Amino acid sequence: MVTFQLDINGDCVARLKAITEDELALRAKVLLTVAEQEDLARISHPAQRVEWLACRVTIRQLVEEQGTDYSGLYKDEYGKPHLINSPWHISLSHTNGWAAAVLHRSRPVGIDIEPIREQFRRVVPRVLSESELAHAAGDPNRLAVYWCAKEALYKLYGKRQLTFREHLLIEPFADGLDQLVGHVRLPDHQEQLIIRCFQEGPGLLAVAY
Repeated sequence: MVTFQLDINGDCVARLKAITEDELALRAKVLLTVAEQEDLARISHPAQRVEWLACRVTIRQLVEEQGTDYSGLYKDEYGKPHLINSPWHISLSHTNGWAAAVLHRSRPVGIDIEPIREQFRRVVPRVLSESELAHAAGDPNRLAVYWCAKEALYKLYGKRQLTFREHLLIEPFADGLDQLVGHVRLPDHQEQLIIRCFQEGPGLLAVAY
C-alpha cells in the first residue's frame, strides 16, 4: 500500500493513501455513527463510497496514532466534518484511487488533493483574481497549485457565502515552492494562512492552516 505521511509541524500531521481495499474491507476498519451510515447510504456510486470510507479509515488511524480514541465524525451546519469528543481539527479529501486526511491539534485546517489535469486551463481561470491570472499565465502546473490551494483554504474556512475569485486569494509563488501564503478576505473576516503544497500521489496535495 502506498502511503505518504506528512508531518507539517508539531501540531499538524497529514496522510495520503492509495486506496487498495474494497468497500467491505474498509467498512471493517471504521465504526460509523448513525448519521455517517445515513450519509454513506446517500452515495450511490461504488467508487465514491470506497473513497468516502477510505477517508474515514485514514483519519481514524491518524487520531489513534496520537494516542486518542476515535469516536467518529459529525458535520456542522455548513457540512464541515469534526471529530466527536475531541477539540482537534480535521479535514478530508479524496480523488480517484486516493484518500487524504489531516489533523491539527490547535487550529482549523483544510486539505485537498488533485490530479494535474489539462482541463485546469479552461476551469481554473474562472476562479482567479486578475493578479493571480497574470501570474498563472496559463501554465497548467501553476493553475493546479492555485486550484488545490484555494480548495484547501475553502475547507479550512468551512462556511459558505464566499467565492474563490473574490474571497480566497493566494500570493504569487515561485515554481516548486512548497509553502504558500493565502488569505481569506471577507467584509467581516480577514485572515492570513500558510498553505503547504506537495507533489505527491495523484498530483498535488495542499494543506492550509
